[in-house]
Amino acid sequence: MAREVMRRKASDNVYLHKDFHGGLSGGIEYIDRHYGADAVREYLRQFASAFYAPLTAEINGRGLAAMKERIEHVYRTEQAAVTTRLSPDELLVEVPACPAVTHMRSHGYPVARLWSETSRTMYETICAGTPFAVEMLEYDDATGRSRVRFYRRSA
Repeated sequence: MAREVMRRKASDNVYLHKDFHGGLSGGIEYIDRHYGADAVREYLRQFASAFYAPLTAEINGRGLAAMKERIEHVYRTEQAAVTTRLSPDELLVEVPACPAVTHMRSHGYPVARLWSETSRTMYETICAGTPFAVEMLEYDDATGRSRVRFYRRSA
């Protein structure tokens, strides 16, 4: 009998980690409940400063185009809509619905009370040490719909 061999690598598959968001939400909720909101923000700052160090360096070298590309890549991977508008001194990001919140709600995962900090605190941390700052203009807890503005700090 002939044997058929199928060879696959992880890189052959589309990378999508939607259930990760449920685990992160549970972790954030645990830290919030046991240690408070400041501990959640500190956890996210520690993670973001290490994980996103290359992005921070890229922003220092290329400006907000690096942030725009990263955000568009993430939303493309998540198969979700995002609109970006870039000028030399400003990047406006509009998300009609956060793909993580959408996934968690559709699968019955609880969404952490401080879920918005996964954007707010992480973006602030990524921008620390760059000529740019960030502000969350709008955030809807029910859908994760948001408007975020990155801008050049005043000299």
